[in-house]
Amino acid sequence: MINRLAIIGVGLIGGSLSLALKAKSAVNEVVGYSRSEDARQQALDLGIIDKAASSLAEAVRDADMVFVAVPMGAMATVFNDIAAHLNPEAIVTDGGSAKGQVVAAAKQAFGDKFKQFVPGHPIAGTEKSGPAAAFATLYQDHRIVLTPVPETDSAATSKVKAMWQLTGAEVFEMDVEHHDIVLAATSHLPHVLAFNLVGMLAERDDCDDVLRYAAGGFRDFSRIASSDAVMWRDICLGNQEAILSLLEQYHQGINLIEEAIRNGDGDYLINVFSRAKKARDSRFADPDLIDNSEV
Repeated sequence: MINRLAIIGVGLIGGSLSLALKAKSAVNEVVGYSRSEDARQQALDLGIIDKAASSLAEAVRDADMVFVAVPMGAMATVFNDIAAHLNPEAIVTDGGSAKGQVVAAAKQAFGDKFKQFVPGHPIAGTEKSGPAAAFATLYQDHRIVLTPVPETDSAATSKVKAMWQLTGAEVFEMDVEHHDIVLAATSHLPHVLAFNLVGMLAERDDCDDVLRYAAGGFRDFSRIASSDAVMWRDICLGNQEAILSLLEQYHQGINLIEEAIRNGDGDYLINVFSRAKKARDSRFADPDLIDNSEV
């Protein structure tokens, strides 16, 4: 049982954790903070939080569990601002999508308290944001990745794992570097591609006609371009090394496909498309496959 949970960032990710734990009667009190007074009040009105804090210091005071669910670009500032106000035994965890940057910021901010920080990443979400987007079952049957480092207290990791399991999620551990590479490939790069494609089409004079006849496949792929722009800017800059490496590989592949189309090389296209189809079909055929999408 969590006595007092502090949620820093009361939108979809933070709000949904609170609602999930409340549904399980696993928390006595939830205190929430957002820079936006309107968001704090909305979270209070919706029952996401029990108390709206007017400052970060007030939010984390006396909390035994702190969940930081803010954009990647704000993580370091939040860590620095809460460090001096944490209880000695308070556990801090986060929902950041690029763990290398988060761990470095936490290590610098928390000092001796760094051992109580458990880096985490709930791989779940929708294209919507804000307190009104939160719902109690967001994490049901999704994966939560924890990336503890050697300094991380094992008891703190166990408590964070138990918290996420109460939401209905499957919890896995992964090292920081591997997490950032995997997420760059499966989430960050697809978002970059979707934003770029939709942005490119939006610049066309015939954009309305093009999108009017968009088929289901385009809508499925482009849905993630409705995601929060600030959040994804921060993710791209926070995990730039892994994303840039994958973009280079992607450019090489696109160049080869472009060359094949220009030269009428149907055999090459068949080979690339068939290999991709086989790879996807073999990995996504399981009807019980967990949805690990971030939106």
